[in-house]
Amino acid sequence: MNKFTFTYSTKVYFGEGIAQEALSQELSKVGKTVMLAYGGGSLKKSGVYDQLKDLLLQAGKEVVDFSGIMPNPTYAKVQEEAKLAKERHVDFILAAGGGSVIDCCKVISAQAMTEEDIWNMEYTAGKFPAAGIPMGAVVTASGTGAEMNSGAVITYEEKLWKGPIVGTAASFAVLDPAYTATVPAMQVLSGAFDTLSHALETYLGNSDKDNVSDDVALAVMRNTVVNMRRLLTDVNDMQARGNLMWDSAMAENGILKVGRLTDFQVHQIEHQLGAYTDCNHGQGLAVIQPVYCRHILKDAEEKFTRFAKTVFGADTAEKGIEALSSFIKECSLPTKLGQLRSTKEITPELLRQVADTSNIIKCNPRELDREEIYQILCECM
Repeated sequence: MNKFTFTYSTKVYFGEGIAQEALSQELSKVGKTVMLAYGGGSLKKSGVYDQLKDLLLQAGKEVVDFSGIMPNPTYAKVQEEAKLAKERHVDFILAAGGGSVIDCCKVISAQAMTEEDIWNMEYTAGKFPAAGIPMGAVVTASGTGAEMNSGAVITYEEKLWKGPIVGTAASFAVLDPAYTATVPAMQVLSGAFDTLSHALETYLGNSDKDNVSDDVALAVMRNTVVNMRRLLTDVNDMQARGNLMWDSAMAENGILKVGRLTDFQVHQIEHQLGAYTDCNHGQGLAVIQPVYCRHILKDAEEKFTRFAKTVFGADTAEKGIEALSSFIKECSLPTKLGQLRSTKEITPELLRQVADTSNIIKCNPRELDREEIYQILCECM
C-alpha cells in the first residue's frame, strides 16, 4: 500500500428511530439559526419534515426553510441557497435527503463563507475552501455515500459540466433505514447500484497484491447484491435497507481508498452524461458499467475473476460481467440509454459531446481515449 494519512470526523448515528437521539445531542452544540434543506414533497408527505422541524423547534432553534433541491443539483441552486444563508446569518445547515441534497449543502456551506466564486476558486485558482457553515446530514435515500465525505457532485448548467466540488463534510450523519421508505423503491435500488459501482471502481484501481481494501471492497459489493435481492423479495425489509445504508457509507467513507489510486472512469462518463441530460445517476451507471467492464476485462482479468467468484459465484471474469448484466436486469434497472427517461433525447451527436468533454482517469486498469469512450456510449444505445 502507498503512504497515507486517514482521518474521519463524521459521527454516525445508525438505526431505526435514531434521529431524536442524534439531534438532541448534536443541536445543543450549534448556533440558534438552522437552515433545514431538502428536496421535493416526499419529505413532507412522509412526515419526516415535521418530525425534524419539531426537533429543531424543541431545541430552541430558528428554522430557515429551504426546499426544492433537485436531483443533479445545479450550481445556480448552490448560489441561491448560499445567498440565503448569508442573508439569514445561518449558524448550521441540516441537510435532509439523499446525495443530491447533501452534496448541494456541502458546497453551500463553503460558498456562504467566502466572497470568491467557489468553482473559480477550485478550478481556476487551484484553491480549496478553508471554512464552512457547520452542517449535519439526515439520510433519506442512500447509495451515494455523500454523508461520508466533503466532496460534492454539482451540475454547472451554463458550462455543460458536471463534476466534483469540495465543500464541507457533515459533522454528524443520521442513518435511519426507515427513512428510506420516503422514496420510491426504484430509487432505493438505483442508489444501491451506485454503491456497487463505487466499490467496484475503487476495487479496479491500482493496488498491491493481497490488499485489505480489495477484500473489503469485494465484501461490500457482495453484501450490496445480497441485500438488493432481499428488497426485490420484500421492499419493506428494514434490515436489508439498513445493510444497504451501511454498504453505501463503507463505499465512500474513504476506507476502501486509502493507500491506493482508484478508478472512477464510469462515474466520470456518467457525470458528463448527466451534464447534457437529466438522467438518474444510479440508473446511468447501471447502463454504462457492464459495457465499460467488457472493454477493460483483459486489462484486469485477475481482479474481474475474483469479483466474479466472490460477488456472484461465477467461474470466470467473463461470466462475472455477464452475471452483473443479468443482475441489473433482475433489478429492473435500465440496460440501454434509451430507457433512462431523459427529457433530452440521447443521440449519437449528444454522445459525441459527452465523450469529448468527459474527464479521463489515468490510474484505472487502462487509460481510455475519447474515441473509446464514444464507442462505449454508443454500445449503450
